[in-house]
Amino acid sequence: MTAEMTKPTVRLAAVLRRAAIAGGLTAVLVAAAACSTTEPGTGNPAGEGSTLERIKADKKINVGFANERPYAYRENGQLVGEDPAIHGYIFDQIGGITLEPHLFEFGSLIQALNSERVDVVTAGMFITPQRCEQAAFSNPVYVATTSLLVPTGNPKGLSDYSSVADGDARLAVMNGAVEVDQAKGSGIPDDRLQIVADQQAGLDAVKSGRADAFALTSISLRALAADDNTVEVSEAFVPVIDGEEQIGAGAAVFRQNDTALREAFNEQLAELIQSPKWLELVEPYGFTEAERPDPELTAEQLCQG
Repeated sequence: MTAEMTKPTVRLAAVLRRAAIAGGLTAVLVAAAACSTTEPGTGNPAGEGSTLERIKADKKINVGFANERPYAYRENGQLVGEDPAIHGYIFDQIGGITLEPHLFEFGSLIQALNSERVDVVTAGMFITPQRCEQAAFSNPVYVATTSLLVPTGNPKGLSDYSSVADGDARLAVMNGAVEVDQAKGSGIPDDRLQIVADQQAGLDAVKSGRADAFALTSISLRALAADDNTVEVSEAFVPVIDGEEQIGAGAAVFRQNDTALREAFNEQLAELIQSPKWLELVEPYGFTEAERPDPELTAEQLCQG
């Protein structure tokens, strides 16, 4: 019913060349920082200390999540999933800091972050150039491929975005998720896209016949379809838009001026990614070595597209 996920090939040389273009922005950013009314790299008004200092003192951090399996969701009243496992471990290492969860729709998470209702997004959110304009990402916590959730038997023979675009199939995609732009970039017209609020709504759209498929990460769809014999998951694929592979890499999300917090997170993450502990933390949620990110892959590279 499901296919073994394969780790996307990351063309680091090409990514690094694009990242080099951003070097000319450094002087502008430094000048802008000099005019800031916040403490440099903190996200707090001048004189009030950093978010990192505050959460170390409080021993807790407010995190935003979207109830999406297997990334971050509530189970028996507790926040569980791949991201809470990773983030919880890292913040504990930083200073015995625990996670205080706050639920939002996926498409509202960055807004909640920037309005300071939460201090970090713990939702398995992919790094994209568009999102990098609004927030700052940690280095990748995991990588993932894409699949389609379809009715059992796959009556329309759908396998990827191109197969949807070439016919008359209707595709469900989650509001605010990367699959929206990927679907449009693959030539699927708006009138055959159904925007849904969350995973359950995508599943319901397929089961009711309102949509012929639901696009999401392979690992999410495997978890969603695990106990439902009326649907199945297509083989994993890496979307290609305008000849470029779309690398799916999820990360923690911070406010752009919370540099100290992000750097502390990345420091712990760098050690974790290369240790057996990473798999120990995420394996209970269906993750495998295929989802372990390349230690050389950075948010800066992926933000360049």
